[in-house]
Amino acid sequence: MLEIILGGYCGIIWLIFIKLKLFPWNIQTQIGSAVGGVLLLAAITFTVNIITPGSEDVRVINFVTEVVPRVQGTVTKVAVEGNTLVKKGDILLEIDDKPYALKVKQLEAQLADTVASAKSLQQTFDSAKANTSAAKANLDLMKKRLVESSDLASTGAGNKYDVEYYQAEVQKAQAAYDSAKSSENTAQLKLNAVVGDDNASVAQIKAQLENAKYDLESCIVRAPADGYPTAVTVRPGNYAVSMPLRPVMSFVWFDQRVIAFFDQNELRYVQPGDNVEIALKALPGKIVFAKVDSIIWASSQGQIQQSGSIPTAPAEMLHAPLPLKYAVKLTPIEMDGEPVPIMPMGARGIAGIYTDHLHPLHLVRMLVIRLHTILNNLVFKLP
Repeated sequence: MLEIILGGYCGIIWLIFIKLKLFPWNIQTQIGSAVGGVLLLAAITFTVNIITPGSEDVRVINFVTEVVPRVQGTVTKVAVEGNTLVKKGDILLEIDDKPYALKVKQLEAQLADTVASAKSLQQTFDSAKANTSAAKANLDLMKKRLVESSDLASTGAGNKYDVEYYQAEVQKAQAAYDSAKSSENTAQLKLNAVVGDDNASVAQIKAQLENAKYDLESCIVRAPADGYPTAVTVRPGNYAVSMPLRPVMSFVWFDQRVIAFFDQNELRYVQPGDNVEIALKALPGKIVFAKVDSIIWASSQGQIQQSGSIPTAPAEMLHAPLPLKYAVKLTPIEMDGEPVPIMPMGARGIAGIYTDHLHPLHLVRMLVIRLHTILNNLVFKLP
């Protein structure tokens, strides 16, 4: 673009001084024209890079999920081939579910038995309560007989043997009452031990059953999102495990992010919502229109790792490391009814951001972007 501007400037000089001869073409005008050209190029360059900053490092990024099954077992079916588009929830592969189905049946039977036992807890509590009442009545009777026998013995109407007998009976009745009361308390605790609407033992088996059903469902591995499974090397008969982590395939999400990197002093006027044009080498002849989503005002040079060591400082007499660029997140948009083109993962290119300042100079960046889209059609290598 600077070459075009310089050519236009030279054309104007030729027209004024050589063709029309409006001014004399001498050493003074020659030096002035050269200095004026340098100043013009410098002014345009510095201004354009501020009001329409450009990046030569634009990257198309896709999320990649390493598919690791939750459960282990023998792979019985691989339902997809590599690099084919699948929808979220589509089956990727299936693992032998027989051991997990048997576990579910076992817990279902155990749950039925536990529910039946839980229903009998009320009857057990009522029986223990009745035993406590009977033991209390017997204890009260023995205490009453002890008092009566003691009164008779004190007046000479009774004998000492009866007093000793009822003293022993009171002790036995007290022990029976304490045992019955303990059994009642235990039955009441079991009856009152509930989680939600279920008895504790029932809730425990239900939780185990839900976990077993989840394991059974996990034998079918599904796509986490719309995207493409890649590196599908697993085949029926392979044994899939979750620990240690051994992915069975990689899954490339269809959802994409476009990131552009700019020097730290280029983004002073950039705001979210500014228009952006992108030229990717993988899409020759096409311009991807976008808007600024956000600026990531952070880089690794500003981070101190947490540790017990004193951070390492640069040695004396060494130059400071070059500042890292800041990333700008871009959101591709439709333009003039044209849908957003499909961008290959890892595509690289250039981009220009158009701020709200000096709109006429935006033309310079637009021409640069369009020139790159044309040059992207060329392959610069020998056949």
